[in-house]
Amino acid sequence: MFNTIIDDSHVKSETIQDVAFKLVEKQLGQLQQHQESKGRSILLLGSRGVGKSTIINKFLDREENPRPTLALQFSYGRRSRSTEYGQKQVLNIWEVGSLRNTEQLIEVTLKGQNLSSFAVIIVIDLSQPHCMFADIDEACGHLKNVSAKLSANSEKLITNKTTTTTVEKIPFPVVIVGGKYDIFMNFEPEIKKQVCRCLRSTAHLIGAALLFYSSTTQKLVKTLRDTIIYLGFGSPSRPFRLQTTDHNDALSIWFGTDSWEDINHGEEFKNLRQINENFSSKVPQHPSLNDDSTSLNNSEHAVVNPTKDPGFYESVIDEMRAQKDEELLEIVRDTKLRHKFETLSDHAL
Repeated sequence: MFNTIIDDSHVKSETIQDVAFKLVEKQLGQLQQHQESKGRSILLLGSRGVGKSTIINKFLDREENPRPTLALQFSYGRRSRSTEYGQKQVLNIWEVGSLRNTEQLIEVTLKGQNLSSFAVIIVIDLSQPHCMFADIDEACGHLKNVSAKLSANSEKLITNKTTTTTVEKIPFPVVIVGGKYDIFMNFEPEIKKQVCRCLRSTAHLIGAALLFYSSTTQKLVKTLRDTIIYLGFGSPSRPFRLQTTDHNDALSIWFGTDSWEDINHGEEFKNLRQINENFSSKVPQHPSLNDDSTSLNNSEHAVVNPTKDPGFYESVIDEMRAQKDEELLEIVRDTKLRHKFETLSDHAL
């Protein structure tokens, strides 16, 4: 028996190194499968009522009419990927309904993220140029504050500092999307020129890409869809077929391809405050029409009470709320009776 094994020269025994290599290879494959099963994540935030939910629905091929996003909404998409381990790619999509007081919600989406698989889309309402910059400033401010806060406890969040700007670049891919371009395209040329210069300056300053979008223009819908696929599934092809910087056309500017010379004849802005000052001197800024405090008077952006909307019905929560409301009414009634009794007693004395 032993002689047979020794004489069989085509049989090659595995060394310990061979076995170890195969085990490591298997473990790495399982780890890769686990990481990719968690998928990439994209966060959408920006102006209220600009069409963020519509963008998500079009990307996921949903036909439903979007409801106003009250706080934080989650969706996901999957696509098959033919690999040795047969895993599927998953894209987690988060949407923040408003920019006002939502820094904690943004922090929720960033916690535990591997920033190599995380991206943000900031959607700005081009139809409101006189209150546009407040949304830009708030969106960028939230992202930078959350990144700085989490970076203190995580080595994954590393902020890149440069000597040419006092603003730290956001440490993950950001795409600024100018929504409602179908309305903006009919504005006066000077307004369009200043808005485009403002958005290009902002994108170049924070290291973002920039494109204009309208849900009614199929070409622009496809460009944004291809961009989401690129960010969410790692598509190797660049989604911007042509770069457009003419303010009379829909802008499409890829990461790192713009320059201060082309934007502002070489004048460089050091931070968002300088961009705002320059933009406001030409397009005066007013309180945002998309602010929660003013949207109550605007039927298009009216704040919806979720307790009255059947689409947000949750039996357990609604029953508990009804019980607490009844308890509150009892307390109010008891307080009124006690006050009335004390008033009568005072008169009797």
